[in-house]
Amino acid sequence: MADVLLFSAGGVEHALPSLTLLAHRVRVLPPTASALASAPQADANIIDGTSDLPSAKRLCGVLNTIESSVPVLLAITEGGLPAISSDWGIGDVILRTAGPAEVDARIRLLRPQAAVEEPSGTIAIGPLTIDEHSYTARYRGRTLDLTFKEFELLRYLASHPDHVFTRERLLSEVWGYDYFGGTRTVDVHVRRLRAKLGDQESVIGTVRNVGYRLLRNGEAARDEPVPTGGSSLDDATTP
Repeated sequence: MADVLLFSAGGVEHALPSLTLLAHRVRVLPPTASALASAPQADANIIDGTSDLPSAKRLCGVLNTIESSVPVLLAITEGGLPAISSDWGIGDVILRTAGPAEVDARIRLLRPQAAVEEPSGTIAIGPLTIDEHSYTARYRGRTLDLTFKEFELLRYLASHPDHVFTRERLLSEVWGYDYFGGTRTVDVHVRRLRAKLGDQESVIGTVRNVGYRLLRNGEAARDEPVPTGGSSLDDATTP
């Protein structure tokens, strides 16, 4: 399963319908330079060139300018093939009419170039082990009974140990940019995760007036002051 960013004004159904049939985590962003520049890390970027090929070429140029390490897949119609050349700086092209097997194969072939790889599908942070294939998490050998969103939140925090994330950032990354609920949702899910961790609840630390982080050693107090050094702080607002 890959994290895919689709830059399209029309959405998945418009740009690459078969993508809706696959299990990849797809996030749709507007096809603008600002969206590209502030986009979160992903395994693949898909640029929608099915309707406006010149604009798609400009977006590919922006990615080359910012030297993004995320490989690019350009979705186009058959009529756009003659316009594509090596100076676009893309990893591959795919026709809008491609079936799910082809779409999956092209994304899979792009992924080895991505900056973040998941060769084993397992995240291990001290006594915490997360299996991304089976959607299970264990703490000191004990299986945690988690809902899907609780698992996704824990997985995201564990993927960036000691990094402080704002509630807005967590809401965007775990629930999606189009989620209409408030940041209270994050607080509720953190509280539930801590309850299920039992006496090890302090592994998820709160940074006052900022947000949450997963502690690599799990030994910090629940309510921490704002860090001044030594650990990363997600100082971005909503992406």
